[in-house]
Amino acid sequence: MRSSLARFIAACVFGLALAAGANAAKQPALTTTDLDRTCPVCTNFYQFATGGWRKRNPIPPAYSTWGRFDTLQEHNRDVLHGILESAAADTAAADGSNRQKIGAYYATCMDQSARDAAGVTPLGDELAKIDAITDRVALQAEIARLQVLGANVLFEFGSSPDAKNASSVIAEIDQAGLGLPDRDYYTKTDAATVTIRAQYLAHVRKMLVLAGDDVATARTRAAAIMAFETSLARQQFTLVQLRDPQATYHKIPFATLRRDAPHVNWTGYVGAVGSPAFASLNVSEPTYLAAADAALATAPLSTWKSYLRWHYIDAFGRSLSKPMVDEEFDFNDRTLQGTKEQQPRWKRCVGATDGALGEALGQEYVAKVFTPQDKARALALVDNLQATLHDDLADLPWMSPATRAYAIKKLAAYSKKIGYPSKWRDYSALHVTRDAYAINVEAARTFGWQRDMAKIGKPLDRTEWGMTPPTVNAYYNPSENEIVFPAGILESPFFNPDADDAVNYGAIGMVIGHEMTHGFDDQGRQYDAQGNLADWWTKSDAAKFKKRAQCIVDEFNSFVVVDRVHEHGELVQGEAIADLGGLTIAYRAYERSLRGKPHPAPIGGFTAEQRFFLGFAQIWAENDRPEVLRLYAATDPHPASQFRVNGTVENMPEFAKAWACKLGTPMVKPAAQRCEIW
Repeated sequence: MRSSLARFIAACVFGLALAAGANAAKQPALTTTDLDRTCPVCTNFYQFATGGWRKRNPIPPAYSTWGRFDTLQEHNRDVLHGILESAAADTAAADGSNRQKIGAYYATCMDQSARDAAGVTPLGDELAKIDAITDRVALQAEIARLQVLGANVLFEFGSSPDAKNASSVIAEIDQAGLGLPDRDYYTKTDAATVTIRAQYLAHVRKMLVLAGDDVATARTRAAAIMAFETSLARQQFTLVQLRDPQATYHKIPFATLRRDAPHVNWTGYVGAVGSPAFASLNVSEPTYLAAADAALATAPLSTWKSYLRWHYIDAFGRSLSKPMVDEEFDFNDRTLQGTKEQQPRWKRCVGATDGALGEALGQEYVAKVFTPQDKARALALVDNLQATLHDDLADLPWMSPATRAYAIKKLAAYSKKIGYPSKWRDYSALHVTRDAYAINVEAARTFGWQRDMAKIGKPLDRTEWGMTPPTVNAYYNPSENEIVFPAGILESPFFNPDADDAVNYGAIGMVIGHEMTHGFDDQGRQYDAQGNLADWWTKSDAAKFKKRAQCIVDEFNSFVVVDRVHEHGELVQGEAIADLGGLTIAYRAYERSLRGKPHPAPIGGFTAEQRFFLGFAQIWAENDRPEVLRLYAATDPHPASQFRVNGTVENMPEFAKAWACKLGTPMVKPAAQRCEIW
């Protein structure tokens, strides 16, 4: 979901706390003031269903978007705030305990006066090491050291499940090293992108000056940095290319790595970053690695020193003095996303502590808000949707028996993680003090790096979570064939225990179904039941799927997000496929729940079927700034909310029937043009 795997994954499980067959005494979750009755349903369903809410809920100055997702996140942040304020005040907490660590981390983050007094002093030693580089040996040692500290330098090295043998963890190298959001920001020539590049250049100059450069030196260094990053960007895969897991799997022996990138002392690098020795690894983008290797051999040391200096400063800017924090905000939030003002410091510090010590903080969060009964009810609903998807696959007319049989096998093998991990993370090796925030940030990043390195060469730990318990988010992980729903998303307002089943199936049923069908989207379908990258489709069925997926690509390419910027159909197809599949499965699950029961009566003038679709649409009520819409259109695999709603329902004859929409209206596609997969 966006908001980092962003908005949709976050909304994919809104309100899972409803058990199938809830109590009879129910009230509608729909509020008539959320509607815009001036807009005809069959012309623009998103506006009809959410226009009233969006009119009453303008975007607060400290946000780039504001929607139902954000209201839940605000609630959870308030809970975390109370926990952290209490922990920060508890100076008697046992040294080394989780409570001591979250309290100290949060307290140093909140102490802006100490951060202002320190200025850039916490960076001094490392900046001096960068300045002292005189040869390529020292350069490579510094690159390794900065990567351990969390700086986005040249390439990304880390652990990853072996895509074709997911039970084992191997080393992996991925493209990285840019300061702008994506490689296209360096290569596109439209006026808006050219302007952003100029603003980025100015931002780099300002940050260098704040770190101690004079204006002339900062100008020279910034120009060299921009040229160097542009040369790297031109060799990187596009976001669409990165969607193909086959295209990013190149497992090679360690000896081949030394042959293909000969200017890197790989044995020295592996030791410097703390990785165990390994016999093979995956190089996701070989052409980029070759370009990076060439840069190590040919780019002037002065350029390298400017580049390393910038990315180290950028990595720690938000943990330093107010001028640094303000400048980081000005470019990354105000310029790129249109945000008008910063969030209060406590909100930023809550997020930072969750990022650094999420499972330590998460244990206290879960104790306050999530009961075993909540977990059991959530699992019951997930099981219900899983059974419905099983029935759908069993009857899918375009899929052959061989592919269908394996699809059912894969669905049955789903691992379902709900609420919080079965095994909490051990933070005993992380030392957190009340001395300086930047030091704590560095310690947390180093701890995370070392923890990641320790996985290389070991069996995959399938109990591990990729999100923290308070996170308002969820995900499907193809490498582990798992669906994961943190406790943070299993709350109101996206689940209303007083709502009738139609509303809840439209809202939470759809988002659960969405996550499940990710296992069969353009990416997920390429992985088997154990999480291995393996082709289990017949050629004929694969061709049929691609033809159906192309319908989604073409549809979303036609949508204009803002100004003349269109959705990128190839980039968003996975999420759009899961949206359509999720809502289709949820509708069938609701129908299934009514078997043997009287058909529900209208509520508030809306039939049960209409309430289902309103429940779906209203979880996507959201306002967005134009700047962030442009950013999302360029970089996010999730479509804009209005198209997630309208682009989905216009493919469903069930919607047209529920609202009596006629052929020829915008919300009804002719049968020959309708996209249908599941």
